[in-house]
Amino acid sequence: MELDWPYFFSLFSMGVFWRACVTVVELGSLSWGLGLVLGFLVACARIAESRWISAAAALYVWLFRSVPLLVLVVFVFNLPQIFPASRSIIGEPFFAGLLAMVLTEAAYMAEIHRGGLLSVAKGQREAGKALAIGRLGAMRLIVIPQAFRIALPTLINEYVTIIKLTSLVSVISLPELLMTGLRLYSQNFLVMETLLAVAVYYVFLVTIFSTLFSWLEKRLDLHTRQPVTLDAAACTALRGGLGGPVALQPVVAAAGTPAALELRNIHKAYGPHQVLKGIGLQVAAGEVISIIGPSGSGKTSLIRTINGLEKIDQGEIILFGESYIQANESLDSSRVRKGISRIGMAFQNFNLFPHLTVLDNVCLAPRYHQQPADAPLRRTRALQLLDKVGLLAHHQKYPHQLSGGQQQRVAIARALAMEPDVMLFDEPTSALDPELVGEVLKVIQDLAQEGMTMVIVTHEMDFALAISDRVLFMENGLVQLDATPQQIQQPDAPSATTERVRKFMGLDT
Repeated sequence: MELDWPYFFSLFSMGVFWRACVTVVELGSLSWGLGLVLGFLVACARIAESRWISAAAALYVWLFRSVPLLVLVVFVFNLPQIFPASRSIIGEPFFAGLLAMVLTEAAYMAEIHRGGLLSVAKGQREAGKALAIGRLGAMRLIVIPQAFRIALPTLINEYVTIIKLTSLVSVISLPELLMTGLRLYSQNFLVMETLLAVAVYYVFLVTIFSTLFSWLEKRLDLHTRQPVTLDAAACTALRGGLGGPVALQPVVAAAGTPAALELRNIHKAYGPHQVLKGIGLQVAAGEVISIIGPSGSGKTSLIRTINGLEKIDQGEIILFGESYIQANESLDSSRVRKGISRIGMAFQNFNLFPHLTVLDNVCLAPRYHQQPADAPLRRTRALQLLDKVGLLAHHQKYPHQLSGGQQQRVAIARALAMEPDVMLFDEPTSALDPELVGEVLKVIQDLAQEGMTMVIVTHEMDFALAISDRVLFMENGLVQLDATPQQIQQPDAPSATTERVRKFMGLDT
């Protein structure tokens, strides 16, 4: 039997089908949007530190991914038989179908969101914490924008799936596309023509929304954006409106004032492995301390305890005479966050925020803390800091458009934007190519000359000797030597430890 083509084409001018399309779009879009939000909350619960919350979220995902949607739709629609009070809401086919679809889609979207959240590098959260940004602030400003970009292709695919799944709601007589088609061919028995038209309507809807979402995906793809570098004339004009170079105001040591930083008997272990075994250290205001030693000696663990990235098992850290971090206490307390805001940190792997421009990276923490409250002043200071590290021409670029050395200098400017009293550097040049090391070391050297208090973990031995007031040699979780560069280079009374350090630094050939 041949298809009745005139009847087939007439179906595309019938208002009942276009009204059904509106119903499909409304039901699908609401299911996707509400499932997106609920799924995100479930995903956050899945990765929560509390085992009970995580287990409850996992149970939700398991249950609603296991129950077929068709069964759930029928169950929800008949739920008023058990709970009559719910009849006013889910007694309507549209709302019953919506509730069933949201419950199901939230379970699937929770796993999509969880994958996106787990894909955001741990260093991103640590960078936020080092800028004294709270957990909620870090999620809102740093983690969620990145996770959404990662999950977007899968979320788009899920929307297409939802549009097609709306056909299952026909089982409770909602007049969507499939139900509309069923009613028509039950009257004229032109089954193939009617179902073919229904299929075309679905293809039409999916094509439109796939195109819109593809456009959105391309808009959010930072790798398609062209890098913008200001020429010399533009830089000169911009620099002229900044009011001169930025002036750092480091804390100056005075007689009788407490040390800028004091570590007392710091112990740290990862399971049975003792990483720090009673570290004691005093750093005066304006002093530059370099920490050297073989890999695994505890250098990075030590510096991470100073700005609250790692808990200490024993001991105390004091900042400008005030207790800052104590053993086994919460690192989310207001006192610790206040101390962290006075300490800047440059990471080994930069940890710039990839979804923000260079300028926005520098502005993020001051904007979050409202320091200063005036937005134009924050922007001016950020530009001044970028000019200070030689990157004013690149302030409109994204991190992936910069070299490693440029990224590290942006990271330093970002830390300086909080006007810290102490700067920490965790092997700032170890991830750089040899030709890029010098530009970063020059920035650090300039900070030292301006009187910034700094603690630097480094493998650049010549640099450590040239810039430091004292050099600490760590090995096996202990400070084996604390000496000035002169004492290391020209020891008056060489000891076995001094000789070990000289050999490590390559001074004895």
